[in-house]
Amino acid sequence: MARKLETEAAGTALVDHGRRRFIGTATLAAAAAGLGLGTGRAQAAPPAARPAADSPSPTGFKSLKQIDAGPLNIGYAEDGPADGPVVLLLHGWPYDIHSYVEVAPILAGAGYRVIVPHLRGYGTTRFLSAATPRNGQQAAIAADMIALMDALKIQTAILAGYDWGARTANIMAALWPERCKAMVSVSGYLIGSQELNRAPLPPKAELQWWYQYYFATERGRAGYAKYTHDFAKLIWQLASPNWAFDDATFNRSAASLDNPDHVDISIHNYRWRLGLAEGETHYDALERALAAFPTIKVPTITMEGDANGAPHPEPEMYRAKFTSRYEHRLITGGIGHNLPQEAPKAFAQAVLDIGKN
Repeated sequence: MARKLETEAAGTALVDHGRRRFIGTATLAAAAAGLGLGTGRAQAAPPAARPAADSPSPTGFKSLKQIDAGPLNIGYAEDGPADGPVVLLLHGWPYDIHSYVEVAPILAGAGYRVIVPHLRGYGTTRFLSAATPRNGQQAAIAADMIALMDALKIQTAILAGYDWGARTANIMAALWPERCKAMVSVSGYLIGSQELNRAPLPPKAELQWWYQYYFATERGRAGYAKYTHDFAKLIWQLASPNWAFDDATFNRSAASLDNPDHVDISIHNYRWRLGLAEGETHYDALERALAAFPTIKVPTITMEGDANGAPHPEPEMYRAKFTSRYEHRLITGGIGHNLPQEAPKAFAQAVLDIGKN
């Protein structure tokens, strides 16, 4: 069960910027003033770190495993010493564990036990029961990861992620801070609420969510089911316009989207955000706590790529949500949305730095 969290005053509520929500600079400033959020600039960032051109990239993980955890049998990659401090690396949509194929060996070489799970609806992760709802709401995914830690007998871990993975790490750090030693979060604070998502955004902001509205229709469900790989490749290209990934790199991850539950989980996630789909009642208490936009009290580094094609909040919008040791890093050099795969050395270094006492 999640620990009871004190709710914050309504005036500190933070807009759920999610994956691709765009709000112009002026709108962000106005929102910050209206919401009472801090606007002090975060610390400067180090430059991007890409693998050297003559350094071959790994094509896979050393060890792939399966374990029953909560309602799932979760597939995960593992690297590093079994008795090392744990890092849990969480991927986004529509990507997979290979976002961390170059990050994992760096952390393992530094002595960390690295766990990289397929989220529900991806790769080799499967539901244990056909009767379990194919639910993509934010609390369910976070609860899955707590169940995974329990199954692996991991008491505490450094959490790191981007996109859905960053939101999941945020939720775990907010609701279960005793399980989180520290966190690295791409694009900052991504906890959302259905209630706040009821408010319309300016037209340019709504335009960036085109696929969310597409998914709200049965035509959208059918289209995503028919063209899953094409759809994912388009998102990769839009979100990381300077990332020259090759077909082998894309196809390796796209195979994870062939999971039999992937379409249902993806569609439910975006419909749930808009209040068009119900969640499961046993997550209601968690969602009420998240709707208060709790602060995160563990040491955190937030990161952003300088060429992130997925619209994202400015660091000033979320700085006040982190109340422990904190730093923000802008990673330069044309880095897009899938930051750990595009700048693995920079991402791994952030994990190593935040893990220091």
